[in-house]
Amino acid sequence: MAGAAKTDTVEIEIKAQLPLLTQAVPIDASCSGDRWSAQDEDQLAKLIAIIAMGQASYAAHILKELLPATPAFTHDNLRDEAKRHLTVQEDKKTPRTGYPRWQRDGFIFEAISWIAARQVHGARALLKDPHVSATSQGLDGLMIELAEDKSEVVSTTIFEDKCTDNPRQTFLEKVIPALLERHLNKRSAELVASASVLLRMAGIDDAAAARLSAAVMNRSQRRYRAAFALPAELDSQKERQKLFKGYDALEGISSDRRVGASLIVTGKLRHWFDELATQAAAYLDELETGEV
Repeated sequence: MAGAAKTDTVEIEIKAQLPLLTQAVPIDASCSGDRWSAQDEDQLAKLIAIIAMGQASYAAHILKELLPATPAFTHDNLRDEAKRHLTVQEDKKTPRTGYPRWQRDGFIFEAISWIAARQVHGARALLKDPHVSATSQGLDGLMIELAEDKSEVVSTTIFEDKCTDNPRQTFLEKVIPALLERHLNKRSAELVASASVLLRMAGIDDAAAARLSAAVMNRSQRRYRAAFALPAELDSQKERQKLFKGYDALEGISSDRRVGASLIVTGKLRHWFDELATQAAAYLDELETGEV
């Protein structure tokens, strides 16, 4: 009688999908385009919930390793605070249970913009975390890319992320003026300070980080990315040309350093954000919570 076949136990590692589909798209001779859309809304909602809990660094790890989205740890207060970021409350009654719609949707879109940059540029890109403070203003996003040996900064990207019902007006009246200030180095102390923090987080010592942070002042190494959330009817090269017309007001740089990014949503814009926020809040409710 033949002996029993020997079987080995094989541990299968479960890999998740990337939450977004990202691709380069044409605009015109003055700028280049990026297009984003949801590939796995469940994973996207969970990552937004994790970012809202202040754990963007762990969200970056999840994206790098393609892991199912779960937080590094949970806590009752963190979960409740995250839920407030995902809830709309237009009045100013206290205790506050949410934030105005523009602020709630702005936070979600900033998180999506951060996720898109992580997907496209990988772990070597140093990225400023999304705002999780209700009072945070200023720089929407900053990305620094280093040489392989970390000896120099090879590229800096400044983000302007807008979730608005009037994208063209917002681009002309808010995005371009804000980017022009950056382009003319009129608001550089904030850039230098943010860059220094990112460089130190990459393991660069204080003195070297201070020297390398000067690279954010160098316009020849700088890129700009203006990003908008848009409904499907605006998803065409013709509509992108209309939206980003005037980007060449940022003079002295090549077109690939002016990026127009579009998150394309299904259905009505605000309804899509409502649904995604509901998914993220429901996930927070499912988490086991307790004291650390």
